[in-house]
Amino acid sequence: MSELRRNPTTREWVIIAADRDLRPHDFVRQQPRSQEPEYSPSCPFCPGNESQAPPAVLELPGTRASNRWQVRVVPNMYPALGTANSAGTPAKGPLFASLPGTGAHEVVVETPRHNELPAETTAQDLTLVLQACQLRYSALAARPETRYVLVFKNHGEAAGTSLRHSHSQIIAAPVLPESERRKGHIAAEHHRSSGSCLICQLVREECRDASRVVTQSDNYTVFCPFFAARPAETWIVPIGHQQSFALVDEAALEGLGSVLQQTLRRIDSAFSDPDFNYVVQSAPVGEETLPHHHWYMRIIPRLTTPAGFELGSEVYINTLSPESAAARLRDVPP
Repeated sequence: MSELRRNPTTREWVIIAADRDLRPHDFVRQQPRSQEPEYSPSCPFCPGNESQAPPAVLELPGTRASNRWQVRVVPNMYPALGTANSAGTPAKGPLFASLPGTGAHEVVVETPRHNELPAETTAQDLTLVLQACQLRYSALAARPETRYVLVFKNHGEAAGTSLRHSHSQIIAAPVLPESERRKGHIAAEHHRSSGSCLICQLVREECRDASRVVTQSDNYTVFCPFFAARPAETWIVPIGHQQSFALVDEAALEGLGSVLQQTLRRIDSAFSDPDFNYVVQSAPVGEETLPHHHWYMRIIPRLTTPAGFELGSEVYINTLSPESAAARLRDVPP
């Protein structure tokens, strides 16, 4: 029987169509991912091909002496936002507001190896990726025009990637997305009325129920939220209250690298290397000290495709209950 559940952080509804849990083949990749070489002469992210990409804004060395860099950050060659060359198209009436596309769009090359899959990356190397993301996050947030910074990863064609070489991205925007503004208002309202952080309370409630918890570490809880909009949507949330990804210290970042590696391996094993996205949700720029914000990471496997109802109503139909998804993830080794 289907069930409507509401996300308390957005107040949006999702439909959990639990009867479809009986169809596990729906969530298994039918064709294996094609084999790629360790080096591709046409890939701008491979070592030796650095001239094919814009000059790096950051390079971090790894433990392997053979590599000049382990993680490399470069401006996106086709940026969604960048240096504005003009004032933009003038607005034509009160309903057609516009702004110059000022901002930044960077690519974090996560490994020198062209064919390395995210689930194969070591915890140490993932920590280095997160360090690079945090350094660039802070640098972009410090720009006077920046209002919002998002760290995200697209893995696989269904997730929106155009280059197979493993990479994540960072976009800094001069505006705050309306969805983030709404979440902030809801979190602030909850904090005023209850005196507690909404995300902190959510984690406590998920741990009390336990049926959707995948694993816990000293610093993080991993769970498939009660209101998950997509099959196997998984959150990694710091246990201690912390508003911004920029504030994570070295030890906690190392812990995040470890728990992220384990979670990606579980998703890879349980769902046969699915395409996925992950995003780091953090306090808007300038609001890092406000007590109602709490940063976290969302991992969204691309196991189904939104169809007409989702597009028309903006209410997602999740065909795998979060309880079943968490059980599958717990049942496979990290």
